[in-house]
Amino acid sequence: MVAVGGDGTVNEVASGIIGIGGVELAVIPRGTGVDFARMYGIPGKLDAAIEVAVRGATREIDAGRVGYRAWSGEAAEGWFVNAAGVGMSGAVAKRTNESSKALGGKISYLWSTLAVFARWRNTEVRVSVDDEIREGRMHEVVVANGRYLGGGMMLTPEAEPDDGLFDVLLIGDITKADLVRTLPKIYRGTHLPHPKAELLRGRTVSVDADVPLPIQLDGEQPGTTPVRFEVVPKALRLRVPGRPAAGAGGRAT
Repeated sequence: MVAVGGDGTVNEVASGIIGIGGVELAVIPRGTGVDFARMYGIPGKLDAAIEVAVRGATREIDAGRVGYRAWSGEAAEGWFVNAAGVGMSGAVAKRTNESSKALGGKISYLWSTLAVFARWRNTEVRVSVDDEIREGRMHEVVVANGRYLGGGMMLTPEAEPDDGLFDVLLIGDITKADLVRTLPKIYRGTHLPHPKAELLRGRTVSVDADVPLPIQLDGEQPGTTPVRFEVVPKALRLRVPGRPAAGAGGRAT
């Protein structure tokens, strides 16, 4: 199955084929964020991306099963394969998706981040990561399978998409000055350790707040907290750059 588009398109296609035996996903990056393709080195040039789709190796990666509250108020379920967020990233995703993307993914996300942050108010959040529990005033909770989100921000630089664990970044009560100082480091993945951030790893993550917070799944914005994330190991087979295993008869394994 070939997904032609950005992270939202990848999310929709992956959500439809997870758990179907024998189906592999290939990606032709043509979208705003393309953070999923960036994670695996899938080239942006059309011919090169098609070559990976046809003759690339196959990598089994984890996925996140998500239970949340839809905008209608009803309980809903979904998936993500790259990164999810609770807090400001949900509002950023909504603004980016509703605005012009003529300047490209990185500029669009950066502009939306700065615009939303100017009026964002951090709030009291309750988070559980397996047996670890954290409560306090937070800016964002990132639940990541990959390393990039928001058009190239490397918020979880050590995330491995096939280790059976989420990388969970708790961003505390940061100020506007904190963001301005730290943003260049985020794009390089050198922002950690940080005095107002904590990185945890786990298989299940729950997030709730007194005021419902927007969530985002691979850049899509389907609802709010309360939300629960559960890792599903090796749920998706993905075509990536590389050679098929020997003896595969031309088909990646």
